[in-house]
Amino acid sequence: MALKTPAEVDAMRPAGKFIAGVLSSLRDVAREGMTLNDLNDHAHRMIDAAGAKSVYLGYHPSFGAMPYPGVLCTSVNDAALHGLPSDYVLQDGDVLSMDIAAQVQGWVADSALTIQIGTQTPEAQRLIETTERALAAGIAAARPGGRMGDISEAIGSIGRRGGYGINGDFGGHGVGRTMHEDPHVANLGRSRTGLKLNAGLVIAIEPWFMAGGDGYVIDPDGWTIRTADGSIAAHAEHTIAITRDGPVVLTARD
Repeated sequence: MALKTPAEVDAMRPAGKFIAGVLSSLRDVAREGMTLNDLNDHAHRMIDAAGAKSVYLGYHPSFGAMPYPGVLCTSVNDAALHGLPSDYVLQDGDVLSMDIAAQVQGWVADSALTIQIGTQTPEAQRLIETTERALAAGIAAARPGGRMGDISEAIGSIGRRGGYGINGDFGGHGVGRTMHEDPHVANLGRSRTGLKLNAGLVIAIEPWFMAGGDGYVIDPDGWTIRTADGSIAAHAEHTIAITRDGPVVLTARD
């Protein structure tokens, strides 16, 4: 785990700003009748135009049945994380999570959001809002002198109060020259425990909640993580830097 200097945190800002712009654009263009491949292609064009580099495309960790085939994770309804771009056509009411990371000038930023296509339903909107509120609480807890458990408890307590399923197997992570660095940032935990938080730590905080229970299953592709009970899921993520003055959101969107 490497702490970043103030100059290195500043050098990461272009990557964060770029990723924020891509997600904002995707949020604006996503609509009923589009395919997930259409969204992936939109993001790919933006990456190419900016001279950035996807850190998803071709990524092949041990759990993946294949190298990742796109630049964007597109998870719909019961798909919580790592959904593959495909010819699936978005339908009215679909709950869509979009997660993207890219490298700009040698530094990586990672962010995600969840939206509902077309007709907004109270169930989905409450889930999305709670996930975003948990992300904000996790960010607020990321202060120098605190502990990693402060972030985890802030996220998990909001999810549990909302009545949502949470699983600690997948969560946030360090970010820097590569997409996944130490430490792990769990979405469940106890305050005042775990790694001490110091200025210079850059992490992706990413709560994901399920409208049903805590269980999940993984598709045969080795990538797509779904809720075990078929309930909808939501995912929110920002890359943040812990500074002496508190957390700075590098992927903040307008």
